[in-house]
Amino acid sequence: MDLRSPIEGEASQPASPHTVPPDIRHTPPWAATLRHLAYPILLGSVVAVGTFGIARDWPFEVVGVAFPWGTLIYLGLLERLIPYQRSWHPTRREWRWYGAYYLLTALGAASAQAMVLALVGVIATPEPALPLGAEIPLALLLGSLANYLVHRFAHTNRQLWRLHGVHHAPDKVNIGNNGVNNIFDVVLTQGITQLSLALVGFSAESVFAVGLFVVAQGYFTHANVDVRIGWFNHLVSSPEQHRLHHSTDLSEAGHFAADLSVWDRVFGTFTWRPGRRPVAVGLADPGSFPATGAVLTNQFLPWRRSA
Repeated sequence: MDLRSPIEGEASQPASPHTVPPDIRHTPPWAATLRHLAYPILLGSVVAVGTFGIARDWPFEVVGVAFPWGTLIYLGLLERLIPYQRSWHPTRREWRWYGAYYLLTALGAASAQAMVLALVGVIATPEPALPLGAEIPLALLLGSLANYLVHRFAHTNRQLWRLHGVHHAPDKVNIGNNGVNNIFDVVLTQGITQLSLALVGFSAESVFAVGLFVVAQGYFTHANVDVRIGWFNHLVSSPEQHRLHHSTDLSEAGHFAADLSVWDRVFGTFTWRPGRRPVAVGLADPGSFPATGAVLTNQFLPWRRSA
């Protein structure tokens, strides 16, 4: 079994003349409007929950559990109302797989968060060193940069690709397979990202606010929704960009940023342009990883010898 990372591979598969277009059907006016309002509504919910959560001392741990479910429900509804590809909707069997992966991903995230929160309690200042209005953007920039670097390294380092490649195995992109991960990939990525914030000394409030945005972005970029965010693509990541990241044609992939696309601009990995769609999504070499349904096999894959 060849487990080289796609960038280490000698060449990507040749581009197919058939791209993956959005479903072409008569678009009612409400759907066209929703395509443009979907992201502002999501972003507004992040701001609202973050603002009220901090101002009213909501328990961050409880909000951290409830908010992802609210995000999933909202985006799941959008996937039905304005799907990018109806064929990308999960089957019942895939939902069962995704449920198992979701539990493992949640366990990995909780493990990383528990370790980092222990440090935040020791290192972070009880009161923000800067006004939250200034601290939160700085924390977002730093956390996003850390995530970008770890993610990009996972695509270029052979051993880390054995962890991260599991996420790229599905041949469709939707909110369900956002959680298709190796648990150790989750611990590593989230641990380093959150630790970078804790070590700098950002307050728990700023880490909480940034976490809401990151969670919303993670599910949004994977959502099988035909949305338009226009020029905002040059500031934040979107499904339009992340579908390219999952492309089997590595020349159009890029887009390692999960939240702020400015880092793709800075490091030259921004490939999106209006109307650009992936050739196909999944692994350039589908046989390089076990099938997505092999949940446990994919968790222990990094410790198996390459065939």
